[in-house]
Amino acid sequence: MALEPRHRTLEQLRKVRRQPMALASETLVRSAPLEEGHVLLVQPAIPAIDLATWAREQREWIESQLATHGGLLFRGFQISTAPALDRVVAAVAGEPLVYRERSSPRHQVSGNVYTSTEHPADQSIFLHNENSYQHMFPRRVFFCCATPPETRGRTPIADTRRVYEHIDPAIRQKFIDRQVMYVRNFGDGLGLPWQVVFQTDDRAAVEAYCRSAGITWTWRDGNRLRTRQVRPAVVRHPRTGEMSWFNHAAFFHVSTLDAPIRDALLSQFSEEDLPSNTYYGDGEPIEPGVLDQLRSAYSDATRVFAWQVGDLLLLDNMLMAHGREPFTGPRSILVGLAMPASWADFS
Repeated sequence: MALEPRHRTLEQLRKVRRQPMALASETLVRSAPLEEGHVLLVQPAIPAIDLATWAREQREWIESQLATHGGLLFRGFQISTAPALDRVVAAVAGEPLVYRERSSPRHQVSGNVYTSTEHPADQSIFLHNENSYQHMFPRRVFFCCATPPETRGRTPIADTRRVYEHIDPAIRQKFIDRQVMYVRNFGDGLGLPWQVVFQTDDRAAVEAYCRSAGITWTWRDGNRLRTRQVRPAVVRHPRTGEMSWFNHAAFFHVSTLDAPIRDALLSQFSEEDLPSNTYYGDGEPIEPGVLDQLRSAYSDATRVFAWQVGDLLLLDNMLMAHGREPFTGPRSILVGLAMPASWADFS
């Protein structure tokens, strides 16, 4: 006897396996610019989203938004520990990088997650693109806020495409043609010693690194070291094709330091013996008026935001420079670097 239609339907339903309901990954977050001309603010649309899991599935969306905005601020996902940051870095951009050829004091928290620059709290840190003076640099920089400061301590950021546009074309061309020379001196009691910078006390290992990185070096009396390296000042972004002002020319120049620090250094050292300084790539001094215009261009492009605990800021290092305001109270910002690139990739 054939089943009646009603019974046949019930029998068929019993054989249907239940399927889990899945929400489209892109619907799990909402996004909008933090403010006009600023980074993109990304927040969870529903509770308890695991950012690392979501980001792994949405890498192309993240990459496309980075190309447009230069940076994404993930807020509300509560990324405030080194292990949590490590997971997000790996999901978005691969394994975090070791901090090599160092220029600022910081310490390793866990794995390749570090503290942000441990610079005195009453001093600012000028805008810069991470490691742009090196032959290898990260294309992605991650910051997460474990402890926000009591006052100030914001992270200024500047779209270096806009910085490029604000610089006089004749000055830009001079740097394109002549590039930038970075001179650093180690072992005089100021700045990091070369053993920390190169993470070794073996002179031969330092020389091997410098040779591979296109750095010239001179060993001086008292176990001191001087290095010189010439790098480009601009880069064409591999995804957007736009030109970006990507260097440490202003950041490392002595004239960018706060006046009391600058004057104290110049009273103690000759210009060639300063802990760090910059020149045109042929070794000629950069004119004061040119440096003033570079700093003004950064200022015109700068935006700031106040940290909240659990914030994670992801920057395209080739499109966005960052710095730091002075602050009071405890401030703990963790840093991860990822996606290594070489200047040779963009020659």
